[in-house]
Amino acid sequence: MKYEILAPCGSFESIIAAVRCGANAVYLGTKELNARRGAENFGFEELKKATEYCHKRGVKVYITLNTLVFDSELTTAYDTVKACLECNADAFIVQDLGVAKMIRTCFPEARLHASTQCSVNSPEGFKMLEELGFCRAVLPREMSLEEIKEIRKATSMELEMFIHGALCMCVSGQCYLSAMLGSRSGNRGLCAQPCRLQFSADNSGSYDLSLKDLSLIEHINELDEAGVFSLKIEGRMKRPEYVAAAVTACKKAIKNRYTDSDRDVLKSVFSRSGFTDGYFTGKRNNMFGIRGKEDVTAAAKVLKELSHLYDNETPLIPVNMSVKCLENEPFSLTVSTKNECITVSGGVPEKAINKPLTEETLKARLSKLGGTPYFLADFSAELSDGLILPASEINALRREACELLGKDKDREITALPYAQPKPRIKKGAPYFTARFLKAEQIPENHPFKRIFLPVWAKDEEFINHGAGVELPRGLFGAEEKLRKTLLHLKEIGVTEALCSNAGAYRLAESLGFTAYGDYALNITNSESASFFRSPILSYELTLSQAERINAEDTGIIAYGKLPLMLTRNCPVKNRIGCEKCRKNGTLTDRKGFKFPVICSEYPCVEILNPIPLILSDRMDEINTDFIHFYFTDEKKEEIANIIKLYKNQQKSDIKYTRGLYYRGVK
Repeated sequence: MKYEILAPCGSFESIIAAVRCGANAVYLGTKELNARRGAENFGFEELKKATEYCHKRGVKVYITLNTLVFDSELTTAYDTVKACLECNADAFIVQDLGVAKMIRTCFPEARLHASTQCSVNSPEGFKMLEELGFCRAVLPREMSLEEIKEIRKATSMELEMFIHGALCMCVSGQCYLSAMLGSRSGNRGLCAQPCRLQFSADNSGSYDLSLKDLSLIEHINELDEAGVFSLKIEGRMKRPEYVAAAVTACKKAIKNRYTDSDRDVLKSVFSRSGFTDGYFTGKRNNMFGIRGKEDVTAAAKVLKELSHLYDNETPLIPVNMSVKCLENEPFSLTVSTKNECITVSGGVPEKAINKPLTEETLKARLSKLGGTPYFLADFSAELSDGLILPASEINALRREACELLGKDKDREITALPYAQPKPRIKKGAPYFTARFLKAEQIPENHPFKRIFLPVWAKDEEFINHGAGVELPRGLFGAEEKLRKTLLHLKEIGVTEALCSNAGAYRLAESLGFTAYGDYALNITNSESASFFRSPILSYELTLSQAERINAEDTGIIAYGKLPLMLTRNCPVKNRIGCEKCRKNGTLTDRKGFKFPVICSEYPCVEILNPIPLILSDRMDEINTDFIHFYFTDEKKEEIANIIKLYKNQQKSDIKYTRGLYYRGVK
């Protein structure tokens, strides 16, 4: 199997570093709508230059369009895709299903790669992505080798995997910590990385949300066996020397030449207390680390040496040359690669006085390909005796052919028109729905049209309360377990399912449940809302943005301690262990706030905001079809009082937040 080494490029110098060190593809962002808005990124003139540079060297260019998009930005997304296609971009890495729908509809030739930000982590989810028109998907960083193999069996899409770089504590696409704390949304490309600050499970001031950097370079052969095609390096915010070092290390590993010395160089150029492969191997007990002073100072020793890795053009592409040097005919040179053939012609050769051209002299002159990405593989000449052509003219023809070779051709683009969705006008007071962490919280005579309990609740609790089932966000390796549970719940009469990821939604529908879309599907526009029944919109929207979503029966979370993170490695278990926690874990930040950590019978835990969202006195400003209550650790009596507040539209006398509904995200 042939690998693709996929390198991150936040600047043109990083592109040069990646290509000269042997990357097969690069990924980069334009100035808008990409998940690294803090990188230098590329305007469209720069992008045209970048794609020409890469394509001439046989390297593909993928555009990161991997953020959530508001209705007001869908035309910007359309214009961006059109401009990138005109620049000959090869594919788009997309998070937002609404954007994917727009691209598939308006630009049928465009290739779609599903970002890891899509938060798809089960076989059914990857099947859904393939049905939606994606030809490649980026696997979650949290997957083990066996889970990757499970995905490979479920889909014919190409699979891409991060093998080196920064490792977020939260499952990609499921982090709202930066947004809630400072309106800088990780789903919008402006994460402030608050998780790298102090969040302690034992009040010691420890950094229990900061993971070491990922490195799977030593596992490349195993990834090959698991069916991973693209080896992705993280780091569009990092310097070119980092890109050069990582690409070089991958090349060495593919040839089984990667050594401890190479690993030390990578560690020196950038790491956080070293590297981890804990998710891949399943050994998750030593994954935490921070970027200390020694990590910073180590980089200074290797940067200059690494910069020399991309000093010179690397001859990457073999070319064949054939020459016609015949009497009374223009001199012609044909240069070909496996993909194209270029012929250029010069003057008519003259009779030589003393040193006529020979095949050897022609080959010597034409093989001088330094400063180009080409090297001579095969040479032939049809040559009459006793002819001469000035060396300057032969050199000029060589340069002309090399300039034309690999040059992007203008292509016709199918660009069907796109109309931005018109806002839907909703009328009437919203109805109520709710999820409860425990059945004992449910009050008598509640006002909720739909209620949901976690999938691990008892049979009698579902039956006694007529509850639907809330499916877990993180399904890593647990889809079959969930399938069996759902089949049982269906037998006892459960008919509705609240689904937070695409895989769970597809699974529930396939088993005959009435599936509803939950908040973690990250629905921020009318196009993405159209995929799901009665979706709970992302709480990164403002109230004004939410009410404009033109889809049937939409809602927002109007009460609750909002989930801020979904993480596969429990920070409390890592610090103090499950015995001391007893399912009452919290993380204390540097300001003294305590963030509850909620355990699950499925692979992930959730970290909640310590202050509840309350909109009871702002009900007249909510214009969605329904509001959803997210109950976690509240007692039954508290919940009864909360319901009363909302019915009477009264202000709460406890500390609360309005979330992002008025301040929004950047």
